Amino acid sequence: MSAIQHPFPPLYDAQSEILILGSFPSVKSREQQFFYGHPQNRFWRVLAEVFSDAVPASIPEKKAFLLKHRVALWDSIGRCSIEGSADSSIRDVVPNDLSVILTAAPISAIFCNGRQSFDCYMKYIYPALLRDAVMLPSTSPANAAWNVPKLVSAWSQICEV
Repeated sequence: MSAIQHPFPPLYDAQSEILILGSFPSVKSREQQFFYGHPQNRFWRVLAEVFSDAVPASIPEKKAFLLKHRVALWDSIGRCSIEGSADSSIRDVVPNDLSVILTAAPISAIFCNGRQSFDCYMKYIYPALLRDAVMLPSTSPANAAWNVPKLVSAWSQICEV
């Protein structure tokens, strides 16, 4: 297992108000060079339902969707050792520097997609930022206990920002 650097930049603009942090890109996302690239990950479907919008298909559509809804997207981890896509295998964490987003956008709330992202945020990023984050249930297919309607219900709080 060798250390891997996060392979693509965050997505945000000067109107982004919501920051959603994953843990680290999956193998499929690393191949596609964009977030939540595995077709079994429910992230795009959940956000589409939360915002009452169509599910974006292409990467340009996904980028436009996020910016339209004032969502910035990145990951808590900037570099780590990982086996495949398994969060449980993550070691040697180096966090992402969120200041690049936080100085450029009026982020009013930070949400973490799953336990691994939240734990990394609290351990490595929170002590420097002192900004609270909310842990949301993971949209990963590995989180089989949460079906799409249940995820949508939990994730709806991002609209209250």
